[in-house]
Amino acid sequence: MSEGSANIVIHRPADEVWRVLTDVTRMGEWSPECTGGRWVGATGPAMGARFEGDNEAKVAGRTVKRWTTTSEVTACEPGRLFEFVAEGYTTWRYELDAAGAGADTRVTESFHYEPHGVQRFVYETLLRRSTAMTKGMGRTLARLKASLEDDVS
Repeated sequence: MSEGSANIVIHRPADEVWRVLTDVTRMGEWSPECTGGRWVGATGPAMGARFEGDNEAKVAGRTVKRWTTTSEVTACEPGRLFEFVAEGYTTWRYELDAAGAGADTRVTESFHYEPHGVQRFVYETLLRRSTAMTKGMGRTLARLKASLEDDVS
């Protein structure tokens, strides 16, 4: 199994972080790979809700691949948990927990998938996909933190 995780403490209450994080239309603001998203047959996060995400991979600043994924929400607990499975293959999970005595929230983002055969060799040995995805999560969370903490509204 291929997996990774990253976490960060955001100086905002969990309900606020969850509300912003689960707005898939904003993911392109934070992710280095996802450029945007939209709900499909749904208007927001709920068990079984589906959404599409547009993605692009870059090498040396040049786009080498663009693709769209369809995801389904598999866990949805306001202020605590948001999880979805992309293309029936990769599970993405966001867990929110109180951090410290104030209104700080620790956000842990994780993924897991299980490539087999040639796909495993290509993804993990040649592309080092798990490593790249883990680094990307760190950037996503840092940008999410900056966005939420800079937002004075």
